[in-house]
Amino acid sequence: MLEKVDFPSDVKGLSIKELQELASDLRKEIIRVTSKNGGHVAPNLGAVELVIALAYVFDQPVDKVIWDVGHQAYAHKLITGRKKAFDTLRQYGGISGFLKRDESIYDVFGAGHASTSISAALGFSVSRDMKKEDHHIVVVVGDGALTGGMALEGLNQLGHLRKNMLVILNDNKMSISPNVGGLKNYLIKLQSAPVYNRLKDDVWDLLGKLPAGLSQKAREAASKVSEGLKNLLVPNLLFEELGIRYFGPIDGHNLPELIEILKKLKNIKGPKLLHVLTVKGKGFEPAEKMPTLFHGLGKYDPETGRPLKKGETPSYSKVFGRTLTDLGKTDQKVIAITAAMPEGTGLDIFREEIPERFYDVGIAEQHAVTFAAGMAASGLKPFCAIYSTFLQRAFDQIIHDVAIQNLPVKFALDRGGIVGEDGPTHHGVFDLSYLRIIPNMIVMAPKDEAELQRMIKTALDYDEGPIAFRYPRGRGLGVKLYEKPEPIPIGTWEVLKEGEDVLILAVGSMVQPSLEATELLKGINPTVVNARFIKPIDEELLRKLIKNHKII
Repeated sequence: MLEKVDFPSDVKGLSIKELQELASDLRKEIIRVTSKNGGHVAPNLGAVELVIALAYVFDQPVDKVIWDVGHQAYAHKLITGRKKAFDTLRQYGGISGFLKRDESIYDVFGAGHASTSISAALGFSVSRDMKKEDHHIVVVVGDGALTGGMALEGLNQLGHLRKNMLVILNDNKMSISPNVGGLKNYLIKLQSAPVYNRLKDDVWDLLGKLPAGLSQKAREAASKVSEGLKNLLVPNLLFEELGIRYFGPIDGHNLPELIEILKKLKNIKGPKLLHVLTVKGKGFEPAEKMPTLFHGLGKYDPETGRPLKKGETPSYSKVFGRTLTDLGKTDQKVIAITAAMPEGTGLDIFREEIPERFYDVGIAEQHAVTFAAGMAASGLKPFCAIYSTFLQRAFDQIIHDVAIQNLPVKFALDRGGIVGEDGPTHHGVFDLSYLRIIPNMIVMAPKDEAELQRMIKTALDYDEGPIAFRYPRGRGLGVKLYEKPEPIPIGTWEVLKEGEDVLILAVGSMVQPSLEATELLKGINPTVVNARFIKPIDEELLRKLIKNHKII
């Protein structure tokens, strides 16, 4: 059936049976391509019916569909003119794994980080109304992204402005790892009380059939009764208290039901939220059983789901997690904090072995940093492990809540540098620049996984202020690891190769390539220095080396 569909308009003429066949074909294609290219498998498999229903009901791209993050949108790409290019997904020169405005007119708003969609859609709605245009605006946001403060800020403003907009909450009970926090528990409570929503809709429709004057009075009275009924059946209904009408929850894999309710919601003005329940990894048994692993992974066997082996060398993330856990067992003040990424950062090891000192705050990097600052101000030793690209979101908190107060928060920046297939929204290329300008901050980058161990120990022992170390994605160099790593004196570099005339100052993952490059040079014998402290620099060594080298 996928062969017959190139654009959303092609979906509209299909029968329910054909739509279900299309869903099956989309899943097969997603599995086929991601098995050889890697990618976000489970979230995309869980959103297939939602993509189809939106294409069936709404008139894209006139109607605007905005996807939060974008890792639910592979099926969207397949039915918006990119089917033939799908084999290039996440490859150099190919199509992005996320939404990109310059890739397709159907990618209304680009993303890669979570919780931005509602705010962006609200901006689109203001523009639409100012221009006196008449089209629908739909947001698809995951329950994990809804834990981000920015999403809640957007909902608050949406309820205040009363814009005609539909927010679809794609609730698979996970973001990357299983969801945490009060909002997760709140959504579970909503799922247990669908009777309120059915009763409210049935009564509202029934009262609308009364004569005009009587109908309005009856509905006003029913609204007052509804408030009491709502608090009885669904305590503290968050969305309706914000002024956003709530519908659901409904089965996100039931195409007839999805299509029917989306058609109804098109005709209801004002802010609305549809709560859709989906299964992460739907239709692919390995992904359904291991949704965290299949959230995002490299190449895998499309039959068994087993990841293709890359060797036995541990990743930098695993070395970090193992080392911090070992140090945490000897120092009761060590705390591990992450923002919805325990497996990705390697802190799943800490969680398993020292659960009472592990905190996953959800997709809330700003909160994570200030949470850590409070701990540091109270004498604890918090390690805040966040991907480099995501720590950008907490820049003000790093300055205002940590650095100005000179608090000893330890920042572990995973995925520093170019990360490859995930593209520009995920490259960790700004960290060295923005961390260096922050007062009181120490900044380090290890040349290999063993030096990473020493930097973790350095951070643990450093109590004079904030300290950060950034390390790359992927596996280490295979060097021997320390059983008991020793700290590195603050601000010291090391000379790895003595030479003359040319001085190479290499940082982090560029140290090994720099050493290899010297072997290719003919007639030139450079000195190679591991400039492992980006701030402060080793001024004493640098002044000494400058005297003996013409080129740096």
